Amino acid sequence: QPHAKICLIDLAGSERASQTKNVGRALQDGAKINTSLLALAECIKALADERKKDGRIPFYNSKLTRLLKYSFKGDGLVSMIANIHPGREHYEDSHNTIIYAKHAAGI
Repeated sequence: QPHAKICLIDLAGSERASQTKNVGRALQDGAKINTSLLALAECIKALADERKKDGRIPFYNSKLTRLLKYSFKGDGLVSMIANIHPGREHYEDSHNTIIYAKHAAGI
């Protein structure tokens, strides 16, 4: 019997702590988002690697990747929206976001 599942995940707040000047709870939240993004990057890298098609994918390294496991391994459709800033002062972050999205598009 067919079923559907949709996950909408907002990873805003992953900016560098030194740029945001966040403290307390906001700083902790940003660190957790960055940890989840690193875990997601590891999964994307493993899924995109042809040599690891049947190998271990590190889905259990974060809550985010556990949540997305069946989206990546099943018959589902996954979309990612990567937001970038056109300002010169945001070049490095925007460039890294584009590279991240390029790797994600490879799976």
